[in-house]
Parts: sequence; C-alpha cells; structure tokens
Amino acid sequence: MGPNLIIFPLVALIPMVIGFIWYHPKVFGTAWMKETGMTEEKIQQGNMLKIFGFAYFFALLVCVPLLGMAIHQLGIFQLFSTDPGFGEEGAQATKDFATIMGIVGNKHMSFGHGVVHGIIGGLFMALPIIGTNALFEQRSWKYIWIHAGYWIVTFALMGGVLSQYGFKLG
Repeated sequence: MGPNLIIFPLVALIPMVIGFIWYHPKVFGTAWMKETGMTEEKIQQGNMLKIFGFAYFFALLVCVPLLGMAIHQLGIFQLFSTDPGFGEEGAQATKDFATIMGIVGNKHMSFGHGVVHGIIGGLFMALPIIGTNALFEQRSWKYIWIHAGYWIVTFALMGGVLSQYGFKLG
C-alpha cells in the first residue's frame, strides 16, 4: 500500500495533451502568441526535444504535490511509514495504520474529488505564481488568464486521475 508511482508517467502526459488543445490556434493559441509576441518563425527555432523533455520532467514533479493534495490517505501513510516496524506483520505501527485505514478506507479517492483539489491547486498556486511573474513582466490580464486557465484545467485533470489511481490501499 502507498503511492502508486506507476501512474505518474501517464499523468505527466496530461499537460502535453491539454497544452496541444489549449494553445491550438483555434482555441487560445493565436491570443497566446499575440500576448507573448511569439511568432511561427520563433516557435520553429526552439529545440523541441529540450522543450518537451523538460516540460514532461516538470509535469512529473507536479504529480508529487497534487498527489498529496488529492489523496488524504497519503498523509496517514506518511505519518506511519517512518515508524519502526511499519509494514512488518504484527508491528504496532502496521496495526495502527491498518485500523485507521479500516475506518477511512478509500473515502474521497475519486476522480471528482481530485478534480476539486486540482482546481484549488490551480487557483491558489498556479494563478498567484503566474500572476506575480506577469505583473513584474508587465504582461496583460489576458496573458495571466490564458496561462492560469491552462494550469487550472490541467491540475484538475491531473488531480482527478491521481485521486482515482494514485494510491494503493492493499
């Protein structure tokens, strides 16, 4: 039991998929290019392997705090996992953990619950970070909402999948 790290590589693909849609010219791509001063020529000059490679790596990193936000059972696991004997049959820490998990079970471990926590993460983490950077860079509110909206939607979907599949009870 514990975090299902196997799901992380799949969840890390969500920002790529959402980004492909979100920043498409028929969605927000044209507005994004205008707000950033980006051109097709400049896009073509980028090292796509480096850009997408690091974007994927960063998406893997995002999985860690989202897992903790979306799955409350992870906090219980963290409380007991460093106790001596945890995981060993008959150990007091293992018995105590099993008792609490017997009461809590898989409560709130659903896609919808993860979506809510992803939205909260987007609103209270991504938006302030993007907004602060944008204000100092003297960017527009349109710029802020294009990027923050992307992360709110992305965190919602990532949180949903992590909440549904990111923790093994047994």
